[in-house]
Amino acid sequence: MKTKTVIFIFAAFFLTAFAAQAAEVKNVITRQVGNRVQITYDLAGDENEADVSVSAAIGGTEHKADALHMEGDLGKVKPGKGKTIWWNVLQDFPRGLDKDVTFDVTAGGKSFTDPNTGMEMVFVKGGCYRMGDTFGDGWDDEKPVHEVCINDFYIGKYEVTQGQWKAVMGENPSSFKNCGDNCPVETVSWNDIQQFLQRLNSRSGKQYRLPTEAEWEYAARSGGKSEKYAGGNDVDAVAWYYKNSGSNTHPLGQKRPNGLGLYDMSGNVWEWCSDWYGEKYYSQSPRDNPDGPSSGSYRVLRGGSWGTRPGFVRAAYRVRFNPGVRVYGSGFRMALSAR
Repeated sequence: MKTKTVIFIFAAFFLTAFAAQAAEVKNVITRQVGNRVQITYDLAGDENEADVSVSAAIGGTEHKADALHMEGDLGKVKPGKGKTIWWNVLQDFPRGLDKDVTFDVTAGGKSFTDPNTGMEMVFVKGGCYRMGDTFGDGWDDEKPVHEVCINDFYIGKYEVTQGQWKAVMGENPSSFKNCGDNCPVETVSWNDIQQFLQRLNSRSGKQYRLPTEAEWEYAARSGGKSEKYAGGNDVDAVAWYYKNSGSNTHPLGQKRPNGLGLYDMSGNVWEWCSDWYGEKYYSQSPRDNPDGPSSGSYRVLRGGSWGTRPGFVRAAYRVRFNPGVRVYGSGFRMALSAR
């Protein structure tokens, strides 16, 4: 889905992004009208109504629409053209604003686009699944297969790109810079990613993070389905790996997505998870929302890369590295807890 971003000045810069899943917001125009901010948009979709909501991150603190003086086409909105939202800014800030304000407006209440980076975040409905080596051809640390239940969350539709990393960090650590801004950022450590997330969260007012292993595998397997790779059992259809990659990373979204619309969870670059690595953790993992051992020496990566064999791009495969090491071919995708 495409979104339109508009920047304007009202005692500060405002950045607006619209995104949707079942419904789609198009032709967004944002402008100052007197002491108010006007946002107009067209709402496309097949539903009778869509849930349209808006929040504003003001100086890094998130404010929901119901805590601000906003009115107009919010809540249940029928598809059509010329929808309008008004924000009476001076009723909330009588002296005006001298802080950056970022709006998140979502239609459908599901997926959204981060306005600071353009990263598309996909809503994942939580549930229970059998985590681990369900095909019987994995390693000891993928066993025993055990039931895990996780809450709703959001995860990046794509791996974080070189361009998105540069937008936040101001530099590009990637080994494959020639691949371009739409290629995954790589050669980043777990610790590097924490700095990236800290900076992004201070701008957005959100709490982006790395996914847990349990969330990552659930999302990779299209919501916990019986899939060897992220999107099915045909490795060439879903993954860049050593046999088809040409020894390079590739721009995002060229392989087939999985059942949740997520790309490149198998292959292209390794993806860091939040967990400490525990070789025998699966035998003692809690059922609900496991987040790994409480301590350790290594962090977990998942998904394999452009240079690995098919067995390493399986959805259940686990690898470990020191969190301070910039692993060649390692990247990540973001996650966010659903509220």
